[in-house]
Amino acid sequence: MAGDPYKELGVSRSATKAEIKKAFHKLAKDLHPDRNPGDKAAEERFKRVTAAFDLLGDEEKRAKFDRGEIDADGREQFRGGFGGRGPGPAGGGGQFEGADLDDIFEMFGGMGGRSRGPARGQDIRARMEISLEESISGGTRRIAFSDGRTLDVSIPKGAAEGQVLRLKEQGAPGRQGGPSGDALIEIVVAEHPIYRREGADLHMDAPVSAPDAILGGKVTIQTPDGAVKLKIEKGSNSGQVMRLKGRGAFDARTGKRGDLMARLMVMLPRTIDPDLEQFAETWREKRPYSPTAR
Repeated sequence: MAGDPYKELGVSRSATKAEIKKAFHKLAKDLHPDRNPGDKAAEERFKRVTAAFDLLGDEEKRAKFDRGEIDADGREQFRGGFGGRGPGPAGGGGQFEGADLDDIFEMFGGMGGRSRGPARGQDIRARMEISLEESISGGTRRIAFSDGRTLDVSIPKGAAEGQVLRLKEQGAPGRQGGPSGDALIEIVVAEHPIYRREGADLHMDAPVSAPDAILGGKVTIQTPDGAVKLKIEKGSNSGQVMRLKGRGAFDARTGKRGDLMARLMVMLPRTIDPDLEQFAETWREKRPYSPTAR
């Protein structure tokens, strides 16, 4: 990646974990290849931003970077030569400053004839935003890694916010024939324009016409599983809540689904029909009604 991961994310070195996460989410959303098809500059920036978050989003890696123990690409920094501070600037490691330790061992014949064996590659981390519907029913989502690879990730049924999916050997390649690390994908469930989540239950507003509210009937509402017919009782009012059992989100502890709570909202047409207006006038004159009267 090179460069400064803090600058890539546009945060200060004192930024909190939440601030780093927020900055990454915004940049990743704006720069994602799906939003910028064919835009090479956006694609390269997306890779750098993801790589920066791979480092700063991991507290241990971030601490090592801040101490100068690893560089922006996560490579170990060799400081002080062998047996003391080297001749480089400010007591650095001379020609070995910033070199990978494996390369140094190879340069010196494995430090006295001892060669390091195969080593497992590093795990890489990424976040993947999914819809509420995908978290309930599962599905497949394509994700792009900082090294340019894309991978189709299977989202399990009932995926929860913060859940981490482990993709075996999809991380950084190993050393000297060692196995690759894993890719750890953290699930982020996006806010929904219709449903509000409270635990495993979902809440929504269900628009109902005045005739259906007065006379009763069936209205179509959208649930996470598709459209359903909701029976409205005669004389229904705004604020009444209808419970649709088993139509909510999954409970991460029990694995069972909550309910969908549909709050009726009696709606008038944007343009009042003359007949409706006349009916209301007559009703008000002959049958006075106050909703606040007891």
